[in-house]
Amino acid sequence: MRIMGIDFGDRKIGIAVSDLLGWTAQGVDTIVRQAGLEKDLDKIKAIAQKYEVEKIVVGLPRNMDGTTGAQGAKVLAFADQVHRHLGLPVETWDERLSTVAAERLLISADVSRSKRRKVIDKMAASIILQGYLDAHAG
Repeated sequence: MRIMGIDFGDRKIGIAVSDLLGWTAQGVDTIVRQAGLEKDLDKIKAIAQKYEVEKIVVGLPRNMDGTTGAQGAKVLAFADQVHRHLGLPVETWDERLSTVAAERLLISADVSRSKRRKVIDKMAASIILQGYLDAHAG
């Protein structure tokens, strides 16, 4: 079963997809947000259909004390919209520091700043999805 991971942001949406066995996550796309969520949801749906996704995991930003803030509320509303639009099960996964981890990984790989900006969102989606896969292995 393939699972899609989503890193939802105000400007971009990072997308990752698992392999068929659910062991590894690979970043597949970054969607630049459009005016109106419907277009973004259509793009997510097309990617989900292309990869035959059966479940979606959306990164949920939490404050360091574990509470859900304003951005977390936006993500929960987005996750609900994804569920309604795609008709697939949607779960949230704690994404604290996933973008920071992605940034550090890319810096350690000596990726230039301009290239990092292009891949950071799908890398963060991969980190979110990989965390979920690792926690649910076996």
